[in-house]
Amino acid sequence: MIRIEFDKENNRTLAYDNEKKIGECVFVEDDKFWNIVHTEVNNSYQGQGIAKKLVENVIKEASRYNKNVIAECSYAKRVIEKI
Repeated sequence: MIRIEFDKENNRTLAYDNEKKIGECVFVEDDKFWNIVHTEVNNSYQGQGIAKKLVENVIKEASRYNKNVIAECSYAKRVIEKI
């Protein structure tokens, strides 16, 4: 079972398969924005929508902290544009 966890202290959201880290979405924080700079999923887990869940989790958590989300990461940018 894939588990998504938010790690505010390290500015990232992580995906786990049991205890194995299989993906992450990293952002840089400033006064107004969380800028997603990197999204990655282990090759053997690609195509399952995990990267999208990682980006969506950052967006959800950003709203809790009253931050807007932008993206330098091309994948995250595409996800944000579709929302």
